[in-house]
Amino acid sequence: MSGTYVQFSQITVDDIIAYLRLTEVDESERTLLSSILEASRSHVLTYTGQTEEKADTFPEFTIAVYSICEEMFDKRTFTTDNTKVNEVVASILGSRSVNLL
Repeated sequence: MSGTYVQFSQITVDDIIAYLRLTEVDESERTLLSSILEASRSHVLTYTGQTEEKADTFPEFTIAVYSICEEMFDKRTFTTDNTKVNEVVASILGSRSVNLL
């Protein structure tokens, strides 16, 4: 693979702020975004059954985390209802999941 990307484990709150195109972020929003980032990472690892080390080898996991963070920040929730699942996230995570039944 050519080019560089932010690895899964290296995503920072500043990366999320840039992705969300936020210009002014106060300390409470920064704290919220930090919590959202950690929840998003946890969701990706739990859903896929991958380790953080393995997740770092999948650049698409970074996009999944960004997408989950965006949805959680915008809606203050992450849609997991099967009728309203985020299709981008489901596609990315489903393609790398090792623990599907």
